[in-house]
Amino acid sequence: MSAVPDVEYASVGAGLGMRESRVYVWMRRVAVVAAHATALGLTITITVLSRPGTSLFSWHPVCMSVAYWLCMTEGLLLFTEGSLCSCVSVIRKAHVNWLCQAVGMLSAVIGLGFMVASKQRSELPHLVSWHSILGLITVVATGLQVACGLSVLFPKLLRLSSHPAKLKLYHTTVGLCLLSCHSHRCISHVLRLASGHSE
Repeated sequence: MSAVPDVEYASVGAGLGMRESRVYVWMRRVAVVAAHATALGLTITITVLSRPGTSLFSWHPVCMSVAYWLCMTEGLLLFTEGSLCSCVSVIRKAHVNWLCQAVGMLSAVIGLGFMVASKQRSELPHLVSWHSILGLITVVATGLQVACGLSVLFPKLLRLSSHPAKLKLYHTTVGLCLLSCHSHRCISHVLRLASGHSE
């Protein structure tokens, strides 16, 4: 079976002799910088508001924001058009992505551990809110994402018969599901706080 080369996507109109307008290029650059700033800003904000160390629970939002808003978001933004790392090779981007996802997964598991320990210490029941159920689904999806990523990195070592292009498609699909789970979890958390409920 012959290997399918990675596909490089052309800009809109590139094959027709059209160039991208400067406004479009700059808007894309501003959007990427805004995404980086938002990821870092949300992580810092959650860390400050959580006051880590004041309780066992206070580490949960810190770890989760580092995992999802910082590490995993930055890992995804590496591959966007107009990324701050656009001059780096795809192989280097994949290695940095792997590092970001590994640190993100570790941080998510540690955050889950803090939540479980806090619930155990307080003798509160587990998985009784939408936030906790979606959080567990998100962590499980993160594990699937890591497994898919490892299958993309090491298909021969893992002796997988699937085509590399299919493995990349699975990896991307699980990543999109993970992003959706994280978004729903954050929305459920905001709604819970807005309704006056606390952990």
